[in-house]
Amino acid sequence: MKEQTERMIQYAEAALKDAYAEQEIVEEKRTRQILDVFRKHQVSYRHFSPTTGYGYDDVGRDTLEKIYADVFHTEAALMRPHIASGTSALSLTLFGLTRPGDRILSVTGLPYDTLWGIIGIGKETPPGSLKEMGVGFDCVDLKKDGTIDLEAVEAAMTPRTTLVIAQRSRGYAWRPSLMPEAFEPLSDLLHRRYPGVLFMVDNCYGEFVREKEPTDFGADVCVGSLIKNPGGGIAPTGGYIAGSRESVERVAWRLTAPGLGREIGSYAGDYRPWYQGLFMAPHTVCQAVKTALLAARLFEDLGMKTSPSSAERRADIIQAIQMGTPERLVAFCQGIQSASPIDSMALPEPWDMPGYDDRVVMAAGTFVAGASIELSCDGPMREPYTAYMQGGLTYTHGRIALAEALNRMIIAGAL
Repeated sequence: MKEQTERMIQYAEAALKDAYAEQEIVEEKRTRQILDVFRKHQVSYRHFSPTTGYGYDDVGRDTLEKIYADVFHTEAALMRPHIASGTSALSLTLFGLTRPGDRILSVTGLPYDTLWGIIGIGKETPPGSLKEMGVGFDCVDLKKDGTIDLEAVEAAMTPRTTLVIAQRSRGYAWRPSLMPEAFEPLSDLLHRRYPGVLFMVDNCYGEFVREKEPTDFGADVCVGSLIKNPGGGIAPTGGYIAGSRESVERVAWRLTAPGLGREIGSYAGDYRPWYQGLFMAPHTVCQAVKTALLAARLFEDLGMKTSPSSAERRADIIQAIQMGTPERLVAFCQGIQSASPIDSMALPEPWDMPGYDDRVVMAAGTFVAGASIELSCDGPMREPYTAYMQGGLTYTHGRIALAEALNRMIIAGAL
């Protein structure tokens, strides 16, 4: 059985040589870009030093935020260990950029499940949601070809619409993730026809997969998690918001206090993981993308539907695979977990995970708890029982884990 699995992997790798080479070119270009920014700001050991109290004149924090602004080609950035997750960063941004009576328009369909409670949609609306604060929500779907429907966007705009949001990654939806350049027509439309309306992109899972980011194509704000791509597998927590100076300041007032914003916020630990993680990010992301490509090709060879396919250009690190049955989905996640460096003895089972309407099965044997840039896999227990795999600190580990997952599925009778 192991010999058969190895032959399948070798066959897939031979077919993926060109795709791997293309991703390695992106890795080199983005690494050069980050290296140039580090040189520009003359990063040294003093930038790693901790601070306490109010954190006034925290050179490590302030320089890191300038670096993020330069990497994303924006006027300003907010990068803090205190931001608990990508959802936390998005919540800060949504609350910071709206006021009672405003309306938010999502142009990529319903957002990721964990935002439903923040917005005030879904089965339950928790206290403190945007809806409770008097902020409305509208939504338009992507076209059938996966592109933004500009006509539908215009039809959904109201005089109260002040913030347009888009989700770059697929989330738990069977649709294409969006390339950074896909946002340019919408950015042009909003800036031309609706001055004053802000455009925010949820950039989670997409950073450094391509040569540019949504802010290079007109997005006013980009938001992401540091235990995903930009943390490089080293940052232990945190999130970022990069965008126009006014937008970032408004979000910073939500994080700390109006009038204080980015000027305060100490960190008594070592800033080194965030600097080093960002520097490592293009390489780590490349490893994750190559792992995703391999997964796509392997399961295509087994006759399963994948998105994106192994022949498509990548917009993020997520690989969706329609397993077709709950047994296959659970066996695959259990196989990934068993090949993890942490908690390999654990046996993932579907459970009622906070923030999700369906039970979720999740494999996440990661050094940083829940870090999506490390190899992990999860999926909601609903038809067609799609596995969403992401990450991989090294391609070698991804290769080993996929082999073990396939073997487990065979043993479980799921293949």
